[in-house]
Amino acid sequence: MAETDFELYRKYLAGIAYRMLGSYAEAEDVVQEAYLRWHKIDRSTVVDPRSFLTRITTRLCLDILKSARMRRETYVGQWLPEPLIEGLVDESSPEEELAGDLSVAMMLALERLSPLERAAFLLHDIFEMGFPAVAETIGRSEESARQLAARARKNLRSSRPRYKVNEEEESAITQAFFTASRTGDVAGLSKLLADDVIFHADGGGKRAAATNILEGIARVVQFVAGYGQKLFPLYGLPPVRFTRVNNMPGFATIETDGLPQTMSFAIEDGKITAIYVMRNPDKLKHITAEWVKQGEPPSPPTGEREGPIA
Repeated sequence: MAETDFELYRKYLAGIAYRMLGSYAEAEDVVQEAYLRWHKIDRSTVVDPRSFLTRITTRLCLDILKSARMRRETYVGQWLPEPLIEGLVDESSPEEELAGDLSVAMMLALERLSPLERAAFLLHDIFEMGFPAVAETIGRSEESARQLAARARKNLRSSRPRYKVNEEEESAITQAFFTASRTGDVAGLSKLLADDVIFHADGGGKRAAATNILEGIARVVQFVAGYGQKLFPLYGLPPVRFTRVNNMPGFATIETDGLPQTMSFAIEDGKITAIYVMRNPDKLKHITAEWVKQGEPPSPPTGEREGPIA
């Protein structure tokens, strides 16, 4: 019976932990530790299992974040959250409608908050917990919890998606980017990217990746097209699976080193405004070559490519 009770809340707890930590693997560890603690207590003393488990999970995450801050300071290159891949992991509990709040931009914005701000905001604004319960969970007064959530809300306002984009349009843009980027098609890329596009890549110091954020269409096109022109004549198009990454349009590929990579995109007004590339193998252990190859790759491009190659 106790196990059944816990399973009712497993996805909900994983949703909290992932948003707190930015790591699905660490979130799973936290949920497992909450499960073990659930089995050690006298459950007849628990009035509200959901609130009790939320409190355990949040406090475990806060403990992890204390050491995570130090690890992030020594992280090589850019840090991105571990990608949630549609069909591979549970992205949220069934009752949630939180697609925008799983976007990479939102996860990066959460990363800039203090651990307590993040907890107060997530518990109240996303998981709809009342401030008295939030205060008890994070060990602060109710007024302090309100202030923490308000500060977080102010900082996060600009990170929420501003437009709903047609999924068919997203899919077409994503597939066009894949082909243009992998063939070095400068003209094709230029048509797809916003003038102020930004490019993030996380290699974790373990695989080659841009160590700094690239900003502006000229820099991004030059970098992406140059990579495609170098590899396409030698290897052709890589195995690809188009999917959603953190509820954003994207794809997973198997690169020439035999390891996976994910790319996801923020798209506004028919243009790509942000590109997120995950190359750190430690954050891609849940992706296998077999899963990627089950996708349907597009046909190889034919004919002359437009425009000069960078």
